[in-house]
Amino acid sequence: MTSWTFLSHHAHVLLCIARNPDARLREIAAGVGITERAVQTIVNDLVAEGYLVRTKVGRRNHYDVVLDARLRHPQQQNVDVRDLLALVGPR
Repeated sequence: MTSWTFLSHHAHVLLCIARNPDARLREIAAGVGITERAVQTIVNDLVAEGYLVRTKVGRRNHYDVVLDARLRHPQQQNVDVRDLLALVGPR
């Protein structure tokens, strides 16, 4: 793998969750190629900033992606998560 990618780890975690809203942190970590601890930090960031809603279902978590949340970077502030997923999202 190269030393850089076009999307951040935050974007990759969001895309994994969009594909499987019931994924465990372990599964997401394996898919993105980072540690479970890093995934936990990223998921907490995404929840805190309003990109994900986390719901406890028994002993597991279910995530809902907030599709109308706007991207944070000034270059993409008019783009929402729905647009990102349409471009590179679940297949």
